[in-house]
Amino acid sequence: MSATSHSGISSVFPIAIFVQGSDQQTLSLNHTPYTVGRKVDRDLVIADPRVSREHAQIISENGEFFVVDLSSKHGTFVNGEKVDRHKLQRNDRLEFGARDIAYLIFHPLHTTSNTAREFLSQISGIQIAPEASDLEKLTLFMEAARKLNTIGVLDEILVTLLDATLKLTRAERAYIFLKDLGGALTLAAGRNSKGEALLDDTTISRSVLEGALTSNSEYLVTDTSQMLDAKERKSIVAFDLRTVICMPLRKPLVQTTRAEQPAGGEVMGALYVDSRFASRDITSVGHDILRAIATEAAQLVENARLVQAEEAGRRYQQELGIAASIQQRLLAVTLPEVAFARVHGRNISCKEIGGDFFEAVSTPQGLAVVLADVSGKGVSAALLASILQGMVYSQLISGMPLTEIVAAINHFFTYKHIGEKYATMIITRLRSDGDLEYVNCGHVPPVWICGNNKEVLRPGHGNLPVGLLADATYSSDRCQMRPGDRLILVTDGVTEAENARGDMFDSERLEEVAGKSASMEDVFTAVADFCGGTPLNDDCTVVEMFYTGS
Repeated sequence: MSATSHSGISSVFPIAIFVQGSDQQTLSLNHTPYTVGRKVDRDLVIADPRVSREHAQIISENGEFFVVDLSSKHGTFVNGEKVDRHKLQRNDRLEFGARDIAYLIFHPLHTTSNTAREFLSQISGIQIAPEASDLEKLTLFMEAARKLNTIGVLDEILVTLLDATLKLTRAERAYIFLKDLGGALTLAAGRNSKGEALLDDTTISRSVLEGALTSNSEYLVTDTSQMLDAKERKSIVAFDLRTVICMPLRKPLVQTTRAEQPAGGEVMGALYVDSRFASRDITSVGHDILRAIATEAAQLVENARLVQAEEAGRRYQQELGIAASIQQRLLAVTLPEVAFARVHGRNISCKEIGGDFFEAVSTPQGLAVVLADVSGKGVSAALLASILQGMVYSQLISGMPLTEIVAAINHFFTYKHIGEKYATMIITRLRSDGDLEYVNCGHVPPVWICGNNKEVLRPGHGNLPVGLLADATYSSDRCQMRPGDRLILVTDGVTEAENARGDMFDSERLEEVAGKSASMEDVFTAVADFCGGTPLNDDCTVVEMFYTGS
């Protein structure tokens, strides 16, 4: 991680929704400043020529958030107005140069169950005139459905749906059954005409419910006394049911309008309505109207589930942001000051948390520097990187030989059977007389820039990565550095960074930049220029040691 960490936000991190074309991404603003631009090391990279390389940033001051334009060429906009610095409010829309294809919603408002209850109250107060036509009744229901589509609380949606259905049909009871992940049918909600919750479904016609689901077809009888096969429906007779309706809820298909919903769609549950009296009102509503209700109900349930999934994703992103902040603190490096050398290092993660880390420790044996890259990305790689860093640090300050350190780490990885995880790493120890010992475990070979003539060498001695083979052995090699020599260590996220054409930055470009550059920042700049607006696909870490001499 960077030696200079971002200042943290003490309160719960706000989120932002980034929309680009048909893609949508939830971002956690877990540090400040949060940078935006075309440059590859920005927190939010927008690959569009109208977006400046360092376009804008979001900062926190005294618990309030501001967007600050960084003298961009095409401007920063909040709710359509161009700004230089603007205090952000929830639901503000931010655009950065490219106004027609990408925007950011700051800390969007999320509806709560209170909203659903308020709407439920509104629906219950609506009266349907006895002389209302089928069209008027359907219009009322569809209006309720459209409003419900904005509410992401499934239980409240189902209750409101049943109340609207009972009001429309004037039946006595209504239930919704939904299939769980295992395909079993469970009672999701039940209501009676008095507005009371029904938790017991033992007095419904189970045969009608199961038959409708098995055949994937509607069941509608408004006067069971006229049925010739009523004796075969034991529950109908036993519970004195005169009206029974069961409509399968079919999962909406993508790119299919509700009117075009096929009768054979996947069944996700059922809407069940019954009464102990024959219902002329249900007859007047008509089969097509009730089918529309069932279709709308399926759409509402699916929308609610999608909103719930989005909310779960938002919480995950928030927790991931907290994890990233913790990892930044755990992996923060306090670079030691020694008389014979200088060290600089920086990391750019392609995700919220990553598997790269570096460490620098001053010991009686010399200045020790380690750079490691745990395989994979995300939480698992970050967790192992934190453990690995702790092991390396404690062993370095104890004076353990370098080869024994990597052997111990290899034993830990293989003994613990950590899936397919392994790590490449390079660990060095520089003495005051310029003697450099290093152990390279499957890592990118270091770049050694020799003195004023800037000759570039690539020490090639290597070993297996740690964590691949339990019986692997490790050896070290040595270089003699002279005053003015530099050693640059990178992870493969640098050499394998890609541009829009899929070309890699590769080792030759790294050597060319290292030979000409004055500092490691020139490496990051070269990678950003090479990638253009293409986001990084792996973490990038660069560490530079400069030997000044004793």
